[in-house]
Amino acid sequence: MFEEFAEATAEKTKELLKENFFVEKLYGSNWGQILKMTKVLYEGKSKFQKIIIFENPIFGKVLALDDVLQTSENDEFIYHEMLTHTPILAHGNVKKVLIIGGGDGGMLREALRHKSIERAVMVEIDGDVVEACKKHMPNLPKNAYEDPRAEVIIGDGIDYVKNTDEKFDVIIVDSTDPIGPGMILFTKEFYSYCKNALNNDGIIVTQNGVPFSQADELVQTYKNRKCYFKDNRFYIAPVFGYVGGFMAFGWATDNEKAIDVSLEKLKNDLSNIEGVMRYYTPEVHKSSFCLPMYIQNKLKL
Repeated sequence: MFEEFAEATAEKTKELLKENFFVEKLYGSNWGQILKMTKVLYEGKSKFQKIIIFENPIFGKVLALDDVLQTSENDEFIYHEMLTHTPILAHGNVKKVLIIGGGDGGMLREALRHKSIERAVMVEIDGDVVEACKKHMPNLPKNAYEDPRAEVIIGDGIDYVKNTDEKFDVIIVDSTDPIGPGMILFTKEFYSYCKNALNNDGIIVTQNGVPFSQADELVQTYKNRKCYFKDNRFYIAPVFGYVGGFMAFGWATDNEKAIDVSLEKLKNDLSNIEGVMRYYTPEVHKSSFCLPMYIQNKLKL
């Protein structure tokens, strides 16, 4: 019975591929999602990975790398706002931000909305992703690359944090999952270099997948960081394109007061950000650190 079902499923997948559907392969054959591709805008293979950008009726323009959905035009604001504004506003006095990854440009766009930021460095390993998104998903970076405060470096993120003498107030790791070129950005070695590249009260935040289906990623990140930072935890947001429920964002810092920033201060500091939020609010900021029990249980080591 199972073999017949598996065979039928495989045949259906082949049919969908012929009909111009994108079949995500993050979880292999165990679980996934299928998105209609109404139009393929770009498809190619860089030195590091397969890149495809296509249009979908629900998500708008979608970026996938090695057959794994990375971001979409219609829900990216949740991911980018939460991974950017949460640490910057909690810190309260950010002048310099380092973004590792972020080739679609959305993270750089959000960081530069803060008037207080004097310098934002983005280090992305794959220049082909940057150029493809500039051309086919321009709403993500908008005018971030033209901002004089921005510096974009096409290079290896771990090499950059290992060798830089510069100190940052916030480091945002906007990486792929721990497969392919993104694997190194989940190691103890990488976190040790990030610790050295942070100012004393600096904060590092990371994307940490969907805890329901990627528990190993969550637990391993927690273990790899806890020897370097006094405050090592996670916060969450529902990003619709990432199947499996809440997405987790890693948070690590020696500034143990940052987590307790008041609601009043967060509300006051919003006035220093250009434009309006589509997801982030001070109340969401505070509540996002309240983890559901199934996630807390995964971290009871």
